[in-house]
Amino acid sequence: MHQQRIQDTSVSLTELGFGASVIGNLYRVTPVDDATAAVDAAWDAGIRYFDTAPHYGLGLSERRLGAALRGRPRDEYVISSKVGRLLVPNEEPHGVDTEGFVVRDDLRRQWDFSRDGVLRSIEDTLECTGLDRLDIVYLHDPDDHWQQAAEEAMPTLAELRDQGVIGAIGAGMNQSAMLARFLRETAADVVMLAGRYTLLDQSGLDDVLPAAQEHGKSVVAVGVFNSGLLSLDRPVKGMKYDYQDAPPELVARALAIAQVCATHGTTLPAAAMAFPHMHPSIINVTLGMRTAEQVGRNVELHDQYIPDGLWDDLRAQGLIRSDVPAERGRGRE
Repeated sequence: MHQQRIQDTSVSLTELGFGASVIGNLYRVTPVDDATAAVDAAWDAGIRYFDTAPHYGLGLSERRLGAALRGRPRDEYVISSKVGRLLVPNEEPHGVDTEGFVVRDDLRRQWDFSRDGVLRSIEDTLECTGLDRLDIVYLHDPDDHWQQAAEEAMPTLAELRDQGVIGAIGAGMNQSAMLARFLRETAADVVMLAGRYTLLDQSGLDDVLPAAQEHGKSVVAVGVFNSGLLSLDRPVKGMKYDYQDAPPELVARALAIAQVCATHGTTLPAAAMAFPHMHPSIINVTLGMRTAEQVGRNVELHDQYIPDGLWDDLRAQGLIRSDVPAERGRGRE
């Protein structure tokens, strides 16, 4: 699978990445054998970028991903995790986590973007995964913690990067404006942009993507299906958009995009995966993958030919913004 390098670093990512949040029992239980089989299938398909975080299943995702990768050549894959949410003992457990993961809540999350918190979080992740190092570390959802994240956490990560302990550093968020600030005002190399550069939302063109181009930084795109609305060939009522029930007008727009895709011999989810790659600063699309079957489907969608004329028609019909670039379309011969 083709790889692209995070600008000004030695870290290269496959165009398709494995998002490990779902193997941390996001929304429902994932048997450990299914999680392991998903990682194995991703490896066999050539995927070499794997993303996790302490937040995902209160450490379950990190444990499972580390175990599944153990024994594989360490220099052949890239793993990222995140800091900002320390896992600490839960003094008042209720039995099950309340933040979307079906796991016991013996631990709880504690916001901490301090220097000590960053160092402790990385140490905890290494212990949890059983790995010797992390290739990328992101600040995780620092929306309400800009000052400490920018003035304490990011300089700490920069020190570790400059010492060669980490290959690349950045931030991951569901908003784009603050990610643009991280690229412009801090030592970040890369940002993980969730849901803000998709077939239904190109707001990243207003801030973070120009910042990446201007400063020679890179972007990883996640949430490209906007919580599911773009995941089926023909969207239907009741699907989710950004974790909520999709409003009728967005369902109608997604269906209109799907119809244009069909006229070009492709599908809505394949186009949704290919779309971010048209922007020159986006080097990777990472998707949550729960089972080997999901991995197979995602790889098949990734490899699907997308004619350049599709983007022209979507622009012409006002279904995507007119200023969407097409500098490196992923149409395949």
